[in-house]
Parts: sequence; structure tokens; C-alpha cells
Amino acid sequence: MLKINKTHALVIAAIAGLTLHGCGGGSDTPPEATNARFSLAVSDAPVDSADEVWACFSAVELVGNAAGEQVFTIGEDNNTIEANDVCKDSSGEVIPNTRGINLLAFTGSDSESLITGAEVPAGSYGQIRLIMADGSYVLQGTDEVPLSVPSNELKFDGVTFDLAGNSSYTVEFDLRKALTNPVGQAGYFLKPRGVRLVDNTEIGHIEGSVAEALLITNECTVAPEDTSTPVAAVYLYPGVDLDSTTLADFGGTEAVEAYAAAPVLFDGATAYTFELGFVAAGDYVAAWTCNTSDDPEADDDIVFIGQQNITVNSGGETTQVDFSE
Repeated sequence: MLKINKTHALVIAAIAGLTLHGCGGGSDTPPEATNARFSLAVSDAPVDSADEVWACFSAVELVGNAAGEQVFTIGEDNNTIEANDVCKDSSGEVIPNTRGINLLAFTGSDSESLITGAEVPAGSYGQIRLIMADGSYVLQGTDEVPLSVPSNELKFDGVTFDLAGNSSYTVEFDLRKALTNPVGQAGYFLKPRGVRLVDNTEIGHIEGSVAEALLITNECTVAPEDTSTPVAAVYLYPGVDLDSTTLADFGGTEAVEAYAAAPVLFDGATAYTFELGFVAAGDYVAAWTCNTSDDPEADDDIVFIGQQNITVNSGGETTQVDFSE
């Protein structure tokens, strides 16, 4: 029988180790990164006709990439928000793997994250899909009015994730534009036309105020007892030096479509403020009106009292807009 002492064994092991190293088995070169990180949040521009707007989220899908479909199920996959018991089916049972979010709790520059730092294969994806669940509703007083989303999903254009990059996006719900209650139909509908996907590196925010003297002069409501009651509204339009007669309300037929809108609210003391979050960087006209009852399904007669050219910068910067004269 062949016997190998400890010295011979150590020599053989050392030679084997050198051989493996020479073949690349123990290379010090780190493996090439093939993934990126992806985050997605939701935010809202508020609406006047509801006390709360609860949307039920189920999953996020990335499709149209050679690596295959990437699916993140709420409360199940790592890096997703926890599920809760808000979303219920027609029998009153909690729908698993869903998160109900009151969109009116996340307005302006505030947002709620659905996915945080999830790893995905780098590259281009043809589409992002936000999968909704049953159980969404609008709260008006004590009434829960059903809220429907067409096909229970919202689809957005494609995105590209850079190798080893960290991409962060927000789905902005402009409820003044998206939330409709058609005559003769039961419940509310959330229209995709009022929902947009933005890259957080390419957006800014707007905060502003309207002077009380202007509101009084133009016979707007002032100092309402209920501070959630809007006294005016501010609309945002892409462009500069726009003729006010060309500015359309939501559902209007004028030439320039509104990008977003926000209510002007009394702070309970002396100020009347508004905010618009997650606005794509660029040049805009901000115009204000005393009309606060814009129906997104109709061409309303909106009279704009004043307007300003403004520039929104990227990087999450906040632009201040004040109407004082």
C-alpha cells in the first residue's frame, strides 16, 4: 500500500492549488456586474371631490427584455412594500399580496415606495406595468364608492437600466385628470391618461401661493372653515408666453392641454398655498383660476386670472411660484 506522509501531502496540495490558480479557478478578478437596481414609488396630485382615494397595488412587471419578464409581487418578493389588509374582494375577504394606499396622503413631493433597490438584469425594457387589484375605492364622507382601473393594470413606456446603476422612478397620479365619475355608471374610474411615470433624476417640484388680496378682488372663496376646501386652482402648461385663450382645462378642446393641476388651499391662518410634485424638467406656464370644479369629462368654462412663465429644474429641485399681483 502506498503511504504518503504529511510533508508529501502538503507539497501535493500546494502544487494542486497553483495549478487551479493558473487555470483561473482562483482568479482575483471580480465577476463582471450584469445587474442594476430599480426603485418605484407612487405619488399624487390631489382632487377636490374625495376625502380619501384608496388604490390597491398587487405587483410590478418589467417586460420586453431578453432576460425575460421581471415580476415583483407586493409583500412576497424582497425589496417590495409589505402587504396590508385594506384591499378586499366582493365577499369581504382580504386579497393576499396587495397594498392599499390612500393616494391623498402622498401629495406634492411626498411619495410611497412600492419597490426599493430591487436587483434586475441591466438593459432596456419595453414596458413597465403596474398591476392593480380589486378593492380600490373612493371615500366620500362615510360612503366607500368602488374605484375601477381598466384591465386592472397601468402600462408605461419602456425604460433603460444602466449596468450597476441605481434607477428610481415615480408613478404620479394626477387625480384631477384621472379620477372620473361618468353619469349613469356606478362608481369611479381611474383613467390612465392622468397617470404618468417619471425618472426621479429628471424632475422637479413646484410650491407656491396666491395672495389673499387677489382672491378677494376676483371674488374667490377666502378663509373657508374647512381647510380642505380649495379656494382656487393652478394649472400647468408646457411652453412659454402662452395665450390664456389657448389653455384647456381637463376635458377641454383648446389648443394647449394641461400637464397637471393642483388646488389652492387655506392654511388656517393667512396663507393660500399649492404644490405640484414630480414635474418633468422644462419650461411651463402656471395659470390660476377661481374655478375649482373642473370636470375631466367635460369642456368647462375656465377663466384664468393670472399666469407666469416658470422653469422647473431637474434633480428634485423645488421652484417657488407666487401670485401676488
